[in-house]
Amino acid sequence: MTAGKDARLTTRRTLFVVIENWLDRERNQTPLWLPVGIGFGVAFWQFFGTSAWAGLAMACASLMFFGNLAPPFSLLRQLARMAAITILIGFSVIAFRSATVAQPVLGKIWIGEFYGQIEAVENISARNVYRLRLATGSSSDLPPFVRVNLSPEQYQDDFQPGAIIRLRARLLPPAGPSLPGGYDFARRAWFQQIGATGTALGEVQLFQKADGDARFATQRAALTEHILVSMPQGSGAIGAALATGDQGHISPTDAQAMRDSGLAHLLSISGLHVTAVVGFIFIAVSRLLSLSSWLALRISIPVVAAATAALGALAYTLFTGAEVPTVRSCIAAILILIALALGRDALTLRLVAFGALTVLIFWPEAMAGPSFQLSFAAVATIVIMHDLPVVKRFTERRDESFFKKALRALVSLIITGVAIEIVLTPIALFHFHKAGLYGALANVAAIPMTTFIIMPLEALALVFDVVGLGQPFWWMAGQGIVAILALAHAVSSLPGAVTMMPAMPIWAFGAFVIGALLFGLLKTGVRFLGVPICAIGIIAMLLAPRPDILVTGDGKHLALVSTDGDVALLRGRAGEFMRGMISEKAGSDTEATQIEDWPGVHCTADNCVVVLTGEERSWTLLATRTRNPIPSMEMAAICKRVDIVVSDRWLPKSCNPKWIKADRRLLEQTGGLAFYLDAQRVVTANENSRHLPWVQAAHAARAADTSRQ
Repeated sequence: MTAGKDARLTTRRTLFVVIENWLDRERNQTPLWLPVGIGFGVAFWQFFGTSAWAGLAMACASLMFFGNLAPPFSLLRQLARMAAITILIGFSVIAFRSATVAQPVLGKIWIGEFYGQIEAVENISARNVYRLRLATGSSSDLPPFVRVNLSPEQYQDDFQPGAIIRLRARLLPPAGPSLPGGYDFARRAWFQQIGATGTALGEVQLFQKADGDARFATQRAALTEHILVSMPQGSGAIGAALATGDQGHISPTDAQAMRDSGLAHLLSISGLHVTAVVGFIFIAVSRLLSLSSWLALRISIPVVAAATAALGALAYTLFTGAEVPTVRSCIAAILILIALALGRDALTLRLVAFGALTVLIFWPEAMAGPSFQLSFAAVATIVIMHDLPVVKRFTERRDESFFKKALRALVSLIITGVAIEIVLTPIALFHFHKAGLYGALANVAAIPMTTFIIMPLEALALVFDVVGLGQPFWWMAGQGIVAILALAHAVSSLPGAVTMMPAMPIWAFGAFVIGALLFGLLKTGVRFLGVPICAIGIIAMLLAPRPDILVTGDGKHLALVSTDGDVALLRGRAGEFMRGMISEKAGSDTEATQIEDWPGVHCTADNCVVVLTGEERSWTLLATRTRNPIPSMEMAAICKRVDIVVSDRWLPKSCNPKWIKADRRLLEQTGGLAFYLDAQRVVTANENSRHLPWVQAAHAARAADTSRQ
C-alpha cells in the first residue's frame, strides 16, 4: 500500500514538474492571454446573459481553488488566478456596459408627429437617403434616441447636428435577425442607444437652427462634398471614404465588387488608413526637421516627429467620426509611435494584445462583431508570420541586387497575404456566409497603391488646395482609385471569385478560434496542437448542411433550398435585400427562382403545396401567400394532410399539421426558421436569445403596449 501510494505521489510530482517547466518556457507569452481571458468572459455573457453571474462566479472560484492546490508561487497557481480574474473582468465589463447604455425601445409600429434634436447626419447618396439620429427629449412617449431616414426632397442644408426639427414619421422597433444566423441590428441599436428606426412622412420642418457646436460633423460633410466635386467622376466616392470615412456615396455595384474581391476593408477607416496618415506625417516632419542642422543637434527628431504624428492620428480619428475600428487603430498607432521614439520594436504581439485589451475594456461589445475579429486577426497573423524562423531567414536584409530585393519583397507580401486570407476566410464565412478567393492577390496591388500613392496624393491635394493648386493631385489620386475599382470588378467577375457557404455551427467557429490562439500565442511545440483543432473547425464548416426550408420572422418570405444550392421563393417579387439575405443563409450564389418552377409544387393564387423528398421520407409543406380569407373547415382539412404549415397570418386552432404550424403566433416567439428535414430539426432566429437585454427590453415594451390597449 505504501509503495503504491508513493508511486502515485511521485507520478503527480513528476507531472507537476513537467507542467511547471513548460509554463516557464511560455512565461513571456503569459501577458498575451490577458485579452483572451477577458474575451471569454464577454462571450460567456453573450451566451448566457447577466443572470448567469452566479454560475460563472462559482466556476471561477473553483478554478482558483484547484489552482491553490499547487505549491505557493508556482506558475500553475498564478495562471489559474489570472484566468479566473480576467474571465470575471470580461463578464463584468460587458454587463456594466450593457447596463449603462440601456434605454427604452419601441414596442410596436408608431406613426405620429414629434420634435427631435439632430445628433448626427449621414448622407447615403448611393441610396438617395439622409439618415438622422434624433434625440426626442424626456417628455416624449418615444424612446430617447431614434434614427430616421429622409429623402433628398425632405432634407434641408440647415439640418445639422444641434438643430431641432419637427416631423411626422413611421417608426419601428429595432429589427432582430430575420433568419437564423442573420444580422442582429437590435444588438447594434442597443449599444448605440437607438430605440426605434423609421422613415419621415411628408414635409420636415426646421424648428430651431443649430447653435454652431457641431464639432467636426459639419467640417466632415463639407470636406466630403469638396472631394466629390474635386476628383474625377467615378472616383470621388472612394476618395471621400478614404479621407472622411463617409461610405454613403459609393454605388452598390462598386461596393459589391469591393466586397467580392476582398478589398472592402479599404473603405472602412481602420489600421491601413491611420497607418498611411501617421506614416506620411512622421516621414514628412522628420525630413523637414532634418533640413536644419541647428534643430537636428538640439532636439530629438524621432520624438518630435512621433508626437506630431500622434496628434495627426488623434485629429484624423476625431474628424472621421471616432468609430470603434478607427479608435482601435489610433491607439495601436500611438503605441507604435511611442515604441519608435524609444527605439523599441515597433510591432509585437504584446502591442497587439494591449490594443485588444483596451478595446475589450472600453468597448467590449465590439468583440462579437466582424470588424474586431478581422482586424486583430489580420494584424496578429502578420506579426506571427514574420516571427517564424523560416520567414525571418527569408525576409532578413542581405547584400543582393535590387531586382532580387524587389522579388523577395513581393514574395514576402504574397505569402503574408495568403496567410491572412487563410485566417480571415473562416471568420468572414461565419459572419457573412461568403468570402472572396482571390483577395490575397488583389490586396498585393491595392494596399500599396492605397497606402503609398492614393492617400498621400489626397493629402498633398488638400495642402495645395490652400493656394488653389490641388487639382492635379486630385486627378492623379482619382486615376489610382479608378485602377483599384477596375481591379475589384475584374477580380470579382472571375469564375469562383466568391465562396458561399450555409450557416455553420457555433462550435466549429469556436474550435477554429481556439486552435488559432494556441498556435499563435504559444512558443513551444504545444502550439502545434492548435493545427488539428483548427482543422476540425474548418472541416465542420465545410460540411455544414444547407437548410431545406427558410422562413423569415414575419412569415412573408419562404425559400426552398436544394442540396445543390438552388433556391426558390414563395413570393417572386421579393426585393434585392431579401433575396441577398436568403441566398447568404442558404450558402448559394445562384439566382433565386419562383416557387412555381420547383418540382412537386402545386400553387393557387392564395397558397402553395410542396412535396419535398428527403433521404428517408417525403415531407408536405403548405404555405399561404395572400391575405384572402380561407374558410376554417377548408383550412383544417388541408392542414390535416400536410406536415408543415407556414403563414404570415394567425391560423385557426383547428389547423393541426402533422409536425409544425409556423403561423404568426409561433413566428412572433421564434423569429425566422431554418428547417433541416432529414435531421427533423428546426433552428430558430431567437434561439437562446431571451436572456439578451435588447430582447428583454423589446418584450417588455410590447407587453406594456398590450396592457395599455
